[in-house]
Amino acid sequence: MKKVALLLAGCGVYDGSEIYESVLTMLSLENHDASYQCFAPDIEQMHVINHLSGEVVEGEGRNVLVESARLARGRVKNLNEANVADFDAVIVPGGFGVAKNLSDFAVNGAEMNVLPEVLSFMQAMHGAEKPVGLICIAPTMAARIFGSGVKCTIGSDAETAAAITAMGGNHQVCAVDEVCIDKDMKLVTTPAYMVAGSIAEAARGINRCVREVLSLV
Repeated sequence: MKKVALLLAGCGVYDGSEIYESVLTMLSLENHDASYQCFAPDIEQMHVINHLSGEVVEGEGRNVLVESARLARGRVKNLNEANVADFDAVIVPGGFGVAKNLSDFAVNGAEMNVLPEVLSFMQAMHGAEKPVGLICIAPTMAARIFGSGVKCTIGSDAETAAAITAMGGNHQVCAVDEVCIDKDMKLVTTPAYMVAGSIAEAARGINRCVREVLSLV
């Protein structure tokens, strides 16, 4: 059975991992007869968002690993415990936590940095020639992980695509039910809720992304 590391960024679309995207990825992995282990960095979130109002909750802090445990039903480990040799692939669902906690893209755009422990693990997986799946906003990390020229997609958002291009990425416009595959880098990306108008639409692209990642193992 193929085993996948699933990297989470908290719990909730505005300040963590997108819940639907994460759960759809888990479901798709199981439906493709693969197992997974969730990981998250043990750090404080950039901030906390009230998901009802969309406003920042002043004076409140939350931990990314603890919040990810909500999404993983408690079955999540500190990213520092992840061993490349234990996994065949890694997938990162989207959600603004990727751009706020796993990286600082939400603040710095094309001048972004990826959290060191995230960058180290992702580059180690790539160095071991193990496939990577990046969903929704997560492909903004692609150029930092893989280097200049890497092909990826966030769908069709012009501003985000321009930032990817500025970082040296080769952005491809992509429909919600499609994926972009960089075979040389063993990278599969899909837009999900960067484009999706419903959970069913997001599911089609995510399912295809999972299938293609597993096919590259």
